[in-house]
Formats: sequence, structure tokens, C-alpha cells
Amino acid sequence: MSEQGPGAAAIEAPHATANHSCSLQELQPAERRSPWRIKLGTWIEEGWPHYVLITLIVINAITIGLETWPVAREVAGPELRSFEYFILSVFVLEMLIKLVAFGPRFFRSGWNNLDFFIVVIALIPASGPLSILRTLRILRVLRLLSTVPRLRHLTESLLSAIPSIGWISFMLGLVFYIFAVIGTELFGSRFPEYFGSIGASMYTLFQIMTLESWSMGIARPVMQTFPLAWMYFVPFILISAFTILNLFIGIIVNTMQSLHWEEEDRVRKEIEQRAHDEREEMLGLMHEMITKLDRAQANSKPTPSH
Repeated sequence: MSEQGPGAAAIEAPHATANHSCSLQELQPAERRSPWRIKLGTWIEEGWPHYVLITLIVINAITIGLETWPVAREVAGPELRSFEYFILSVFVLEMLIKLVAFGPRFFRSGWNNLDFFIVVIALIPASGPLSILRTLRILRVLRLLSTVPRLRHLTESLLSAIPSIGWISFMLGLVFYIFAVIGTELFGSRFPEYFGSIGASMYTLFQIMTLESWSMGIARPVMQTFPLAWMYFVPFILISAFTILNLFIGIIVNTMQSLHWEEEDRVRKEIEQRAHDEREEMLGLMHEMITKLDRAQANSKPTPSH
């Protein structure tokens, strides 16, 4: 049993520690797939097809924009349509290769589900009541989010920050509601177009928060009638436009840093695991060599004569 253990570890180690991309690691353990499927998945995810797909996505985004230009349709309409079919064929081929490489585990990744959904939409005939689907072709640009690692990391950071952003949004809603009630009570009778109701006051406060014409358009006319109205507008701007919005930015940056540290920790653990497996493999090979040498020496000893 001591001879088989290291040998088994040596055989399984290369598959268990293959340097796949993040999406490959999320899909399935390497040892559950045949070697040719592992190589196929690595090739489509990390080889030159990966960069070719990024280039085609960018070019396709440009050609879709050109199709909205009448001059481009007149000059190169057939060529643009032919290139459209070519791009779609490449995307379908990519999906088929990934399905073969990963099998049902392909759909365990949210990014793969997004890519699959975008490709399926492109395959639906855009005619009759489904003509609206033609405008959804531009969604193919979203494939850059799943294809470019930096964009994928940024998107994951934004999604991870949603719970915290939700609480800040709730806090911002409370601030809006409090100031809307105060503004309606104070200025509603003289400025009904701005503060005539809770809804009108909230819309006015939203315009003030964006700092769009808030001074000349809203604050100064109100201050001509209510000179102390600055005591209402200034605190609201300080709370909404600066404090809370900076909290949004802080949470997003903090989430991005946390994910970055998690990614570094994951890479460090992978490197340590790979080094451990390599040591185990070397120890297994050394153990086999020592065993073979012992057997060879035992067989080479002369038989004592009687």
C-alpha cells in the first residue's frame, strides 16, 4: 500500500493542479474530465481563441453601430450582413466547444449563462413580432464583461457591493423623505411647482442633489421669499451630494480591494498546493526508484553455494 499511495498521488497531481482560469476552476474539478476535454477547455479559455473572440466582439460592436448609419448600409450593406453571420457562427462554435469541454457543468458559471443567453437571442429569427430582438444584438458587447478579466473583476465587485449599497440607498431615501416633508411644509404654498407635494419635493431635491441648476433655478428664487432658506438647502447638499454619495464610492472601492485580496489569497493557495503536489510527486518517484534499486540489488546478490 505504501508503494501505491505516492504513485497514485503522482498520477493525479498534474490534473488536480492544472493552471486553469477562474471560470474553469468554478466549473468542475479537473480530475472528473477526460484529459482531452481538459485540454480543450484550457485551449478555448486561455489559448489564442480567447483573444480572437475579444477582437471579434469589439469589431462586431463597431459593425452593429455602422448598420445604424444609412451611408454605411448603402456602401457595405451586404458585407456587413455577411460579417454578422460569420460572427454569429464563431460564437455558436465557441459555445459548442465549451459545452463539449465542460458538459452540464458549463451552466454552473453565471458568466457562461450570460454568454449562452446572448448567443441564443442572436439565433432567434428577428422578423415579425420578434423584430425587437434585432436591437438586442448590441448585447453581444456585454460578452466583454465575461471575457476580459479586468472587466469581470470590476463587475463582480459592483455586484458584491449591492447589499451595502442597498442600505445606503435606504438611508438616502430617509434623508429625501425628511427633507421633502420639511420643504413641502415650508415652501409648498409659495412654490407649488417645486414643493407642492411630497413627490414634487422629492423630484426637486433630486435635481438639487445632482447640482443641476439648483442655485439659480431653485435656491435663489426661494431665498428671495424666504431669506433663511439656505439653512435648508446647504445641509441637504452636504448630506446627499457629498457624504452619502462618497459612501457609495467608498463601499465599492472597499469591495474591490476585498475581492482583490481574496483573488491573491486564492492564487497563493493554488501555488502552495501545486508546490505540495509536486513535492509529493517527486517523493513518490524517489520512493519508486529506491524500491527498484533495492529489488535490483536483491536480485544481483549471488546465491550462496552449499
